[in-house]
Parts: sequence; structure tokens; C-alpha cells
Amino acid sequence: MGDHRGPLVTPPLYLDHAATTPLAPAALEAMLPFLQRDFGNPSSVHAAGRVARAAVDDARDRLAEVLGCEPREIVFTASGSEADNLALRGALQRWGRDRGTHVVVSAIEHDAVLATAQQLSDVGGATVTVVPCDARGIVDPDAFAAAVRPDTVVASLMLVNNETGVVQDVAAAAEAVRRRNPATLVHTDAVQALGRLRLRPRDLGVDLLSLSAHKAYGPKGVGALWVRHGVFLGGQVTGGGQERGRRSGTENVAGIAGFGAAASMAEELREAEGQRQEELARRLTRAAVSALPDAVVTGDGAPRAPGFAGFAFPGCRTDLLLAVLDAAGIAASGGSACSSGAPTPSHVLLAMGLDPALATGALRCTLGRSTSADDVDRAAAAIAAAVRQVRSAAPAAVLGGG
Repeated sequence: MGDHRGPLVTPPLYLDHAATTPLAPAALEAMLPFLQRDFGNPSSVHAAGRVARAAVDDARDRLAEVLGCEPREIVFTASGSEADNLALRGALQRWGRDRGTHVVVSAIEHDAVLATAQQLSDVGGATVTVVPCDARGIVDPDAFAAAVRPDTVVASLMLVNNETGVVQDVAAAAEAVRRRNPATLVHTDAVQALGRLRLRPRDLGVDLLSLSAHKAYGPKGVGALWVRHGVFLGGQVTGGGQERGRRSGTENVAGIAGFGAAASMAEELREAEGQRQEELARRLTRAAVSALPDAVVTGDGAPRAPGFAGFAFPGCRTDLLLAVLDAAGIAASGGSACSSGAPTPSHVLLAMGLDPALATGALRCTLGRSTSADDVDRAAAAIAAAVRQVRSAAPAAVLGGG
């Protein structure tokens, strides 16, 4: 009989690990019993419930070990976005009447923070100050603290930017905020930091820190908010009083178990993988810029988390570039969100001072544990070819014509 497998094709290359990561085998193994045999509710007092409760407690202990914190300080949520919402909304709900309703955020925050702050302003009566960044994507810690007022309830500065990988000096910012207003709660979105940086919330000097499992080889649908002991928040999901009343709802036992396993592995591999991915990202950046000298490296000159390589290409358009790369079997992302086929410049890149036309030609490549040197060489060549193809084949679209 003949071979019906079809022609050999180049294997797909995934360079979008900041969007999501594959599920680690150890995480899947930890989850499976609670998707099948051990289906009990952790709030139940019978044996099945106690097994589920033990799994949640074990995962909490494992995450606490990674963070160097007390297990009781960890609140499990359904996502990193929910953790960000709980931090900001919970702070305003609990302290708004006593301390004020002012919120400080940076211009480069994830939409889970920016959109939440905007909604708190639109319908919650809060006032919001947005602190700018420089051309590298760095927020000056003293400028951030200078925005804090006597009525500032919470100030949020992300640790690792999800588009550029730029790392903020959150510890310096938190210290400066404390000097200005000791009552202000300091929050950091550390979703992109788990497995890339050493995470110790107390060393950062923050009160609240958000995490997400699926950015670190854990399952989707589970996140966490670290809440410093002694900090009180208003719960945003009411009901059965789970998570010490801070997040009601039956716990996602399987997801939480997977999160604990993934976090432990991420910390175990962090240093070795960080060094390897940092060098691979530099290799990709050098090769891409060598082939396309007019490329702008986003976040160049700033400290960046391992595995991030970002570019903006003049005369290009992200949606077209991603389509060409996808056809070549390469999954990457842009610094922009596309709506109805029309690229919208990334708010992060605009905050960094990029011209809107240049920002609509952004590309983000984020590496992972499976990425090899051969992969980044292939990616660099494919990126150069794709940019040239987009520039030559669609000049009218790139320039905004019909």
C-alpha cells in the first residue's frame, strides 16, 4: 500500500509564549485525578471533599514556596485579569470611603488594569492618574510616586510588560510611594514574570501581586492574587466565602493543582531557561536587524525579561505580516490588536513615543522551553522575507490606501 501521509511539511514554530504556553506534563499529571476520580467539592466535609481540599492546600503551599510568602496570602482566581480586577476594585471597595478614590496606573499597563481603572472612573466615581513612560518603556519610579496624593487608594505598576518584556523597578517605585503616602496600596501585575524573574513580593515592597498559570506552562482558567497579610480588600465575587471570603465560588481544583505543579517547575527551571532564552532572543534580534537595518527594536536599552524580542518595521502592517508568517508555519504576535482587518496601534508602543504608522508594523516574538537556536535562525529568515513580501505586495494597504 502507498504512503498516504502526504508531503513532508516544515513543522510549525510557536513564538508566542507571552500569549500562552503549552501545558507542562507535570501540570497535566497533577490535574488528571481531579478531572476524573477525585471530583469532590473542597468545601465538603466528607472524604471526597477532604481529598480536594488537600489538593488546593498543597498547590497553595507550592505557590507560596515559589513566592517566599505565607500560604494564607494567596487568593486563587480564574485568571490574571481577575486578579488585577480584584486588586483595584477590591481596594476601592474596601478603602474608598475612608481614604479616597484616587488611583494611579502607568501608561504601559495591561488592559486588565487600564480598562478597570477607566471603568472605576466612568461608573465608580474614581479619579485616575496615568503616569507616562520614556522611549524605552521605562516608568521613572520617582515620577510614579509623585502622582500619588493623600487620597490615593492604590497605585499599580506592572513588573514585566506583556508586549515589550521591559522590566520596571517596582521595588524603587513602591519605596517612593511609601515615603509619599504610607496608606496607599501598591499593586504589580507580575503575570509575565513567573518563571522569568525571581518573584518575592516582599522584596518588591508591594501589597498586591497578580499571577496567571497559563503564562508559565500551567492550565488556562486559573490565576492568583498575592495579598500581603494585614491588607484587606472588598470581595468581588460573593457567595460561599471561599478563599477567606476574598473570592467566593467553588475552587477549580484541577486548575489549581496544575498551577501549583507548573509554578514549582517554572521556578526550578528559571535560571537555566532564563539564560538560554535571553541569548536566543539576542540572537534573533541581531539576525532580524542585520537583515532589516531599518527595524526598530522595541524596548531597546531597557532591562527585559528573558525570551522577548520585539520589533517595529517601517512601511509594514502587523496583520499582514502575521498572516504571511502564519502561512510559513510561524506563530508570533503583534504589538497591536486588529479589528475588522484594520490594525490599531498598541497603546504601549504609542506611550513609548512611536509614530502611529510605525507602531502598526509591530511584531512580538516570545520564546519558550522548546525554542532552539535553529528555530530562531529560521524565524529571523522568515521575518525578513515576510516584511519584504508585505512591503512589496501591499504598498497601498500598508500606507492606508484602498
